[in-house]
Amino acid sequence: MSGKKLLVFSDTHGSVPALKVVFDWAKNHLPPNDTICAAAFLGDGVSDLRPAADAAGFFCEWNVISGNNDFGASIPGAAAFDFCDHRFFMCHGHRHSLYSGYHTLAAAARSAEADTALFGHSHVPFEKTVNGVLLVNPGSVGRPRSRIGATFAVIECIEDEPPEVEFFGIGAKGEIRKILLP
Repeated sequence: MSGKKLLVFSDTHGSVPALKVVFDWAKNHLPPNDTICAAAFLGDGVSDLRPAADAAGFFCEWNVISGNNDFGASIPGAAAFDFCDHRFFMCHGHRHSLYSGYHTLAAAARSAEADTALFGHSHVPFEKTVNGVLLVNPGSVGRPRSRIGATFAVIECIEDEPPEVEFFGIGAKGEIRKILLP
């Protein structure tokens, strides 16, 4: 039984061509072919979304917040949304003391009554459950800081089951491959 999927990405930092590669891949995973139904962008590259989406012809339900480098963006820095039967809290992460642990982020998600927190900022893909909250960082499409390279995530939600996270890497020639985190 398959559920609905949420495309999650962050930190494009002007890399419209790399983001277009992600959107080209994602548009082939939209209904009826597959089940990517929505996207969540976690900041630092808000101005990249429109040109990349238009170039790829990728359109879906969007959830967007701004990051610490989205100067002048009139978009909130954090938000919560419902997807399938889950509530997601999303933020860029720079205001949640990420480098001293994840308890502040988990508490913010709990305060928003979310079971999953999506965040960026570190540019490193990450998945961990803290205090009952699933924390997911998709890494960075534009400026990766891990040996894995440029990454994004897809979260599958099946009714009455916990969300399942898959990470994908973007190769030097634009190929998309599933990756496992160390």
